[in-house]
Amino acid sequence: MSKSYRSQLVGCFGNPVDENPTGVMEEAAFREKGLDFRYLTVLVRKEDLGKAMDGVRAFNMRGVNLTIPHKVRVLQYLDDLSEAARITGAVNMVVNNDGKLWGENTDGKGFLISLQKEGIDVSGKRVVVLGAGGAARAISVECALAGAERITIINRNPQRGEELVSLINSKTKASAQFLPWVDGVDVPEKTDILANATSVGLFPNTDCKPDICYDTITDRMVVTDVIFNDPNSLFLGEAKARGAKTVNGLGMLVEQGALNFKLWTGVDAPVELMTEVLRKEFNL
Repeated sequence: MSKSYRSQLVGCFGNPVDENPTGVMEEAAFREKGLDFRYLTVLVRKEDLGKAMDGVRAFNMRGVNLTIPHKVRVLQYLDDLSEAARITGAVNMVVNNDGKLWGENTDGKGFLISLQKEGIDVSGKRVVVLGAGGAARAISVECALAGAERITIINRNPQRGEELVSLINSKTKASAQFLPWVDGVDVPEKTDILANATSVGLFPNTDCKPDICYDTITDRMVVTDVIFNDPNSLFLGEAKARGAKTVNGLGMLVEQGALNFKLWTGVDAPVELMTEVLRKEFNL
């Protein structure tokens, strides 16, 4: 058999996307496993998403990640969805099977695995999620499916918040409620896990933090952030100062990246290597 000079292409579509480090860990994982894959980090504006997804087929890419602002809108360009993606209504990764685009959501699964590795089980817990976008939908639904007792969604857009609550109440056994996000909103009493699933604090706006009343965070809470750049977010710093256990977004990023790796390649991901690569990238 003659040598192939064509690499398998995967990548990430988003805006902003320049500071997304996913390619660093995925490329390292490909090298470790001896796979001829390349990961492309691509700036795709909202109005160009359809053309970009046509490009996935035209370039015979193996698949892509989707990040802000494409996780929900991309559904209209896909041929099929996993059960989790169908329930969640958001997709963060796509696999191209001979021109048929299949969408999955590994965000929520990666979030749960990252908590489990910190000894945190969501079963029977009261979870509060800030936001109602793609990441919030994935995290909320996966927590509900994993046995969380109650999910509270805090969001500025009531329609999107209520929609997510209705989804959880109708498709899972968990109980969900919506709270409007007013300035300085309190974290509800008896919260076990508080998750920032918004983009507030994402590079380059690392000097920003969600507008909540931080004095309502207690030392019995676990506080998590999907922000990975900078992983030491102001949000987590405020929570840590009040005695809460904190879990940054690197774990979720690695674990969802490992799931993506397996779906694209069929090979188990080198999770420890991927973690170490990102730690070095952020000087942790």
